[in-house]
Amino acid sequence: MTLRNALKSALAAAMMLGAAGLATQAKADAVDDITKAGAINVGIFSDFPPFSSASADMSIKGYDIDVAQAIADGLKVKLNLVSVTGQNRIPYLTDKRVDILMSVGYSKEREQVIDFAAAYAPYYIAVIGPAELAVKGKEDLAEKSIAVNRGTLEDTSLTEAAPASADIRRFDNYNSVIQAFISGQTQLMVVGNDVGAQVLARQEALKPEQKFQLLTSPSHIGLNKNEDRLKKAVNDAVAKMLADGKLDESSKAWLKTPLNPDNLKD
Repeated sequence: MTLRNALKSALAAAMMLGAAGLATQAKADAVDDITKAGAINVGIFSDFPPFSSASADMSIKGYDIDVAQAIADGLKVKLNLVSVTGQNRIPYLTDKRVDILMSVGYSKEREQVIDFAAAYAPYYIAVIGPAELAVKGKEDLAEKSIAVNRGTLEDTSLTEAAPASADIRRFDNYNSVIQAFISGQTQLMVVGNDVGAQVLARQEALKPEQKFQLLTSPSHIGLNKNEDRLKKAVNDAVAKMLADGKLDESSKAWLKTPLNPDNLKD
């Protein structure tokens, strides 16, 4: 073999190896990275009860943590929780500082940047009142006093639904809304199920209950685009929790109400 032919053969071999390396790199995805690291980084709000918050032993627990652990178990890796804020969580995801995000509401604007796995957590605005008060629908709000947080989506939803004779009393924060309700200043209150769960859990004497929902917008798990294997793994974990009742158990434990699958529909 001449020197020229030898050089040609070596160059061809190097190009083939390079192409093979690029092909392997192209096939690598988030699941490969997670498996290699032995852990999945999950972005959570660290103070968002009952979905995620510090427990008595200072570990983070809640509905979101139950689901995140199930996803980690499905991938056979360790769960690594990463605290995020509403402002930085999308950049954390796109910069791959986290692999997935919990508690992400779907929007067309967000869909331009990230992908969404199936809905896993109910988020809705509900009318809450004592068990002894008969309220089944918006027409029953007539002549009732109702506490709501001023200028929120709850306020807008209630204003649209309530009859003209409803006595809507607006307060400047959720603590004031809750206090007005439990002290008897109002007969009802309208809050999201995250706030409502705390009241349902603590006010045993009042025996509050959810009367009906004004609006539902379930939470999704966010992930980067074109991560089909990871999306399937997340969806499979949620589907398994639905099938074996674990998601319902988490709902009863943290949201203080059985899971209604209809609340997982956008």
